[in-house]
Amino acid sequence: MKFVVKLGGAALENSTLLQTCARSIAELAKDGHQVALVHGGGVQLTKLLAQLGKKSEFVAGLRITDAETRDAALMVLGGRVNKSLVAALTQCGQSAMGLTGGDGHVFRARKKKTEHDLGFVGEIAATDPKWLDAIWTMGAVPVISSIALGFDGEYYNINADEMASACAIATKADALVFLTDVPGVKGADGQVMRWLSLKQIPELERQAVVSGGMLPKLNACKEALLGGVKRVRILPAESAGLLPEFSSTRINDGTEVMVA
Repeated sequence: MKFVVKLGGAALENSTLLQTCARSIAELAKDGHQVALVHGGGVQLTKLLAQLGKKSEFVAGLRITDAETRDAALMVLGGRVNKSLVAALTQCGQSAMGLTGGDGHVFRARKKKTEHDLGFVGEIAATDPKWLDAIWTMGAVPVISSIALGFDGEYYNINADEMASACAIATKADALVFLTDVPGVKGADGQVMRWLSLKQIPELERQAVVSGGMLPKLNACKEALLGGVKRVRILPAESAGLLPEFSSTRINDGTEVMVA
């Protein structure tokens, strides 16, 4: 199978949790699956910006990104976070190749048009997965930070969930798994929804049951499913050890998002 795994949140801050995720991804690769790891790094970026005296602002879960924030994102996401994930996989005996979405024109971006100007926040406009195929051919795991190069020559900050969805569609992945710091999508009763159909999402948004960072995540789930990805699951990072069983065993943790 071909997997795209998105990693973010607490897993990037907790060394024990990071190693659990890395071991599971390495095991998937060693079992013969092709795995691409897409990551964010919002918590780390917010910390650096605070050290620089910059306040982080968000609109509908997306970070307002001026030029200085964009440059900081390049440094944090394309640098420290990306290379720490490559190191974690290497420590598990799995070769990994770190890159940004701009390397090799794997992902090209355009400025995201929203009611509120978000600055250097982009959306994926084009994809070319040949370099990901080349990395897989060499038996390695591509580790992709959520930065992409625009046709105007500028780098854009891409929501990592959206990047993961675009990656899954471009590579014709069998499964897209979001490893998160929440147990799944919670319904109006506060309980995790084990199954969530696309037609249920608008009502959850209308009632403000889901908000903030979950909004772009669910939109990314929708895009992936409509783009041909067979399975999409939001899985708590603490349950990353279940990943190697994903293709053969029914998993009850997290939320499976389905077309209907």
